[in-house]
Amino acid sequence: MSRGTGRAAVDAEVAQEATYGSLPLLKQERSWSAGDFSWVTLSLAIATWAFLTGGSTVLLVGFTDGIAAMLIGNSIGLAIMVLGSVVLSQRLGVEQYRALKSVFGIVGVGIVVFVVVLLTEMGWTSLLGVMFGRAFSEISNQAFGTEFEQFGPLVTVFALVAIFVGWIILSRGPVTISKLNRFVAPGLLVVVALMMVLLMSNYSWGELLAAEPIAPFPDEQLNFMMAVEFNLGAGLSWWPVMGTLSRLTRGPRAAVWPAYAGILVGTVVAQLVGMAAGLLFGQADPTSWMVPLGGPILGVLTLLFVGFANVTSMASIAYSTVLAVKQSSGKALAKLRWPALAAAFLALPAILSFFPGFMYEQFMTFVVISGAFIAALCGVIIADYFILRRQVVPLRALYASGPDDPLRFTGGVNIAALASVAIASVFYLWVYNPITLDTQALFSFGTATVPAVLIAMVSHVILSHLLYVRRGRGAYGEPDLFAAAGRK
Repeated sequence: MSRGTGRAAVDAEVAQEATYGSLPLLKQERSWSAGDFSWVTLSLAIATWAFLTGGSTVLLVGFTDGIAAMLIGNSIGLAIMVLGSVVLSQRLGVEQYRALKSVFGIVGVGIVVFVVVLLTEMGWTSLLGVMFGRAFSEISNQAFGTEFEQFGPLVTVFALVAIFVGWIILSRGPVTISKLNRFVAPGLLVVVALMMVLLMSNYSWGELLAAEPIAPFPDEQLNFMMAVEFNLGAGLSWWPVMGTLSRLTRGPRAAVWPAYAGILVGTVVAQLVGMAAGLLFGQADPTSWMVPLGGPILGVLTLLFVGFANVTSMASIAYSTVLAVKQSSGKALAKLRWPALAAAFLALPAILSFFPGFMYEQFMTFVVISGAFIAALCGVIIADYFILRRQVVPLRALYASGPDDPLRFTGGVNIAALASVAIASVFYLWVYNPITLDTQALFSFGTATVPAVLIAMVSHVILSHLLYVRRGRGAYGEPDLFAAAGRK
């Protein structure tokens, strides 16, 4: 290796550590404009899980009720998600799970990551891989006359291919993800618009409005509220990734509005198509109706493009999750290179891909259960950052360690925060149990998410005052020492 090549390799490694590590990014180091971030969020939102979410919604309700449930659920869920992730990370310029040390403590963040985040994102990543596999098995059946099973071995093979390609993209970092999404997002908008045109040219508006839900329960009000709750969970499901991605934006406006509006618009557009096609074809799975809708040529091309979009979405999800694992593992994974750590995470969804029918069959349950815990987490974060800290976090304390760490709380764990998450999550599952489908009266007009967020907020404020604030612990009320040092 020449001297110049060796220096370039060292410079690349330093740049990689700055990007993938936990150091705060200065304003001039942040590369994504509002437009860049909008393409990222649009591409994420229009990936085929939005079609699947739309199709799953009309299992319970018809088209008009589905639109209402989608708009109510996503608009509220995304607002909670943005306040609980994007604002904190973007303003500090710090990776989300490093910033959350101020909320949960360094050990507490590890508990959140390995108990909630890792399992949730492993599920979403495996789902995207299986959807990719379903798309390509359907392409084979349509183009070559094969008769591969809906969740047969070929689905697993293609899911593994998708995960491998996702690893290649992920290994190259967030800049590559952004560049790919500039191509993928506009293409997906065209695909979605084309599918809606095809639907409306083959079916009348009256047929769409008259179409019955695919598999509703007898109680219409319960069906509607369950659809709203499902879409609330879908909106909240962006929480594990959006804080870290927003860290790469140039300012608050470049982060908050693209994170909210970009995902909302993309989700609404794709879900509308998923709902309409699901009702008219009687299939919630988008890979089942794309070829019958678009024909053997256009349908196959659509599946190819949407399948590729799943891979870029997978890379975006894995990027934030791998960062979370890296930052929460302490010294255990500190020396492990980024590509190796990314491969270690993606190995978990790869294992799940050998059971391709599992995530599809449990999709709605998975979204709602993960939403229960994320709602509680967001409530605690909102209360901590906006109420207790009044949007001032001692930045240097995020990197302190040992007994002198002002964010040590109780042995590195903020008991008030984790207890509040547990209380709110249990309350959520009492109001609405997505496994048994048992509900309380509150669910019929208040959902389970909104009261759970409020309970998490109130509980955290009360417990924090009892355990930490009045005792001068937890760095509550301390000035932003980093900002103060910068003004000298």
